Amino acid sequence: MRRVPAPLIALAGLGLLFFLLPLAGLILRAPWDQAAAGITAPETATALELSLFCSLAATAIALVLGIPLALVLSRMTGKPRKVLRALTTLPMVLPPVVGGVALWLAFGRRGLVGSFLYQAFGLQITFTTAAAVMAETFVAMPFLVIAVEGGIRSLDPRYEEAARALGAGGWMVFARVTLPLLRPAIFSGAVLCWARALGEFGATITFAGNFPGRTQTVPVAVYVALETRPDAAIVLSLILLAVSLAILVGMRDRWLGAL
Repeated sequence: MRRVPAPLIALAGLGLLFFLLPLAGLILRAPWDQAAAGITAPETATALELSLFCSLAATAIALVLGIPLALVLSRMTGKPRKVLRALTTLPMVLPPVVGGVALWLAFGRRGLVGSFLYQAFGLQITFTTAAAVMAETFVAMPFLVIAVEGGIRSLDPRYEEAARALGAGGWMVFARVTLPLLRPAIFSGAVLCWARALGEFGATITFAGNFPGRTQTVPVAVYVALETRPDAAIVLSLILLAVSLAILVGMRDRWLGAL
């Protein structure tokens, strides 16, 4: 490591301490003697199952919609690309609660699209499991789009050009050449998307509400448990911490390097 001025090393140490102290507090103050009972509790299992279902469903939707969107973004140039990319990545910087309000105004019973769905088909999206999946997709899909777009831009275009020269059509080139070359970027983007969806709280509770077994995911359960069962909230937090740590360790240089 190159020489770093002592004042900067001290500031770096303070920054690291700022990140580590909350994690240390969570681990050291956790009720480990109640951890097994908390994890196996029926309400915990229900929240975990719902979180896994919603996050995996959100990741699947993001893959179907996000990969084509990333391809379009990578092929565009000029101002239209900048505008579209800003709109696509906006959920990453938008407060999640605001995202939930936006979803409610679009897909709620009186929303832009929700009013039509309710009047024509009697379909209400808000406060359902589908709403939780939509909220998680809204906030998580940009992570996949950015990863895949970066992967597409790093590809050698000669492979696609060679496939076209051999007579392959646009869809064949995409399916047989582009997608296989994008596997590392798609994998890393999907994992980050899933992790973000698993930890989503603000948009979910705003758009989907808090209904055990239907919309109460693990982050929502943590928030609710803090008021009445803080030990259970800590146990649930440890679960999310373990998942996040496992993702970071598993992806480290190989997959994160593709971003």
